[in-house]
Amino acid sequence: MTNYIRFDWAMKRLLRDKANHSVIEGLLTSLFGEKVTIVKFLESESNQDAGDDKFNRVDILAENDKQELIIVEIQNTRELAYFHRMLYGVSKAITDYIGLGDDYDKVRKVYSVNIVYFDLGQGNDYVYHGKTTFHGLHEPHDVLKLSVRQSQAFFGQDEGERFERKEAGDLFPEYYVLRVNDFDKVAKTPLDEWIAYLKTGEISESTTAPGLQRARECMRFDGLSANDRSAYLRHMEAVRTQRSLLETSRFDGYQVGRAEGHAEGLAEGIAQGREAQHLEDMLQMAAKLKQAGMDTQSIMKITNLTEAQIASVQ
Repeated sequence: MTNYIRFDWAMKRLLRDKANHSVIEGLLTSLFGEKVTIVKFLESESNQDAGDDKFNRVDILAENDKQELIIVEIQNTRELAYFHRMLYGVSKAITDYIGLGDDYDKVRKVYSVNIVYFDLGQGNDYVYHGKTTFHGLHEPHDVLKLSVRQSQAFFGQDEGERFERKEAGDLFPEYYVLRVNDFDKVAKTPLDEWIAYLKTGEISESTTAPGLQRARECMRFDGLSANDRSAYLRHMEAVRTQRSLLETSRFDGYQVGRAEGHAEGLAEGIAQGREAQHLEDMLQMAAKLKQAGMDTQSIMKITNLTEAQIASVQ
């Protein structure tokens, strides 16, 4: 069986090469259902190949031929604030790639593609797609249409409807979450083939999915240069170390919780024992007071027992 390198490491190092753009383009084309061409990769704080990378996140920030921004991220480990970070990443991309002082019509459409390897709850499909829609608008709303009216006002003539009309929601970010571990069916579509590869690390020789044929060529471990092979082995060792640290942290947390639970149970047992002993003492006192001829109401005030409890003692 062919030994392919991990997709997250390849995105950091190999797939940013112009010769390998077709791999990422193939994944995005399979996901969006239309041809996607990457014009260039952009830099952000999160997609640097840095030594302090914690190995659980990989970002590709790219620009397509429509000048839209595409974020591709892989998440290997569970994170409670994951969706918050998705939103932050998209918001930062929007603000980073608009020039200081530019008009709002320069804001770019952003697609956030998230490949996750942990449970996100129940769902009927392995793909989540989130898109903003506006209800109550009876016709398409295009913020660029104002520029046409401004042109008429300034130049005194109608230069024509130069701009494409879009729904308001088309300006807002779209989110895709690919739940790799939830894929459990026979691959029938190009996207199925991609998700099967992301889950198993295997690529069928007969694949027709865009980008996977190129992936078979450029992502073979035995095809790496000596420097890339050493870097990849260091990465895998770091991943193993991180996985071990996470497992150790979980085990330590379990042990602490178990000890605290034991201590809490012991304290609760002692408290219950003391309460039972106090009740027994009060019942014995009530019996002696009854024998001495004291009335029930007076015994209730002294012992804090109920009338029924006092009646039960001899």
